[in-house]
Amino acid sequence: MAVVGLHHVQLACPAGTEDLLRHFYGVVCGLPELPKPPVLAARGGVWFAAGEQELHCGVEEGFVPARKAHPCFGVDDVASLAAAIAGAGGEVRWNNEVPGVQRFHTDDPVGNRVEFQQVAPPKLDFTV
Repeated sequence: MAVVGLHHVQLACPAGTEDLLRHFYGVVCGLPELPKPPVLAARGGVWFAAGEQELHCGVEEGFVPARKAHPCFGVDDVASLAAAIAGAGGEVRWNNEVPGVQRFHTDDPVGNRVEFQQVAPPKLDFTV
């Protein structure tokens, strides 16, 4: 037996905030929305694809935003995403504590901390 990867991360959200989350994660950040199975869709919340992994936003009674714990998304153009988030009214907090890593933190519309980090572009092979 071995763990072979991470399937999804779940963030909590208050009931009725799905459209706010769709706008932030779907429109501003560009994550495609995933359909939830009907039995889970009845509970509210919204799911997104993040590369091969998923982000699940699940309704939690007595919701309190995650201020320290957070997902970190690798992105191919962190500066452009920071500009998009700032342009949508979000706060972008750049962090240079890890040498050689370009990253920032922000908060989603319900107050959960989220990190975005530049990933190295793929190496191109021009050999024939």
